Amino acid sequence: MFSGPLLMALIPGIVVLIVTWWFRKKGFPFLVKMLPGIITIITAAIIFYIGFVQIRGFEGGVYGILAFFLTIFALISFVIGKKDAVSR
Repeated sequence: MFSGPLLMALIPGIVVLIVTWWFRKKGFPFLVKMLPGIITIITAAIIFYIGFVQIRGFEGGVYGILAFFLTIFALISFVIGKKDAVSR
């Protein structure tokens, strides 16, 4: 049951992590480094709302699990973005 939403969240989650890492590597400002995580949190909240209010039932539960995994990727993105870039 968890494999479907996890695999669905893996693609955008990996993209968010790579973009955040790239922003950190290039030395962008703090807000820019946090932007992929913020957008992912907003997306996860919208997906959870749609699953909980609009769809309901088992399919709505799957939307909630998908939102949960996206939130985990967003939190990892925040941790990556908060680290200082390595100066070379």
